[in-house]
Amino acid sequence: MQRVDFYVLDGSDVRERQRFACRIIAKAFEAEQRVLVCFDGATDLSVFDELLWTFAQDSFVPHEALTAESDWEETPVLLSSGAGAKTPPDVLVNLGSSVPAEAARCDSVIEIIDSDATRRQAGRVRFKQYREMGVEPTTHKLGGSDN
Repeated sequence: MQRVDFYVLDGSDVRERQRFACRIIAKAFEAEQRVLVCFDGATDLSVFDELLWTFAQDSFVPHEALTAESDWEETPVLLSSGAGAKTPPDVLVNLGSSVPAEAARCDSVIEIIDSDATRRQAGRVRFKQYREMGVEPTTHKLGGSDN
C-alpha cells in the first residue's frame, strides 16, 4: 500500500458514513479503478449492498459480494466480509473495525471515521497499525452534513 487516507466525519450517523463511502466508491469507479469494500460481517455487507444501488438517482456502481468466481472486469466493485480477492484491488475502502489483510496488496486505502466513540477508537488503532506498516496516513477532517 502506498497511500492511506482517513476521512473524519463530524456526526455519528452510520448511514451518513455509508453514503460518504458510496460517493468515494462512485468516484473510484468513474476513474476505472478496481475497488474492494471491506466489512466486519455479512449483515453490514448486505445493508451496504442495498445502499450502493440506491444512494443517488444519477449514479450506477456495478458491484457484488466477493465470491471465488468474482471478476474485476465484469464487476469493478466487490464487497467482502472476510474473503480476499485473487487479484489485488486498486482501492480498498475499509468499513470494518480492523485493518484487512488486503490493505498490504493495494495502492490506496480509504478509512472513513465518524464521531461514534467505538468507531473512532478502532480508527485510532488502525491509524497506528498503518504507521507500524511504514505508511504515514493522511487525515481529512470533514464537517457538516454534506460531506
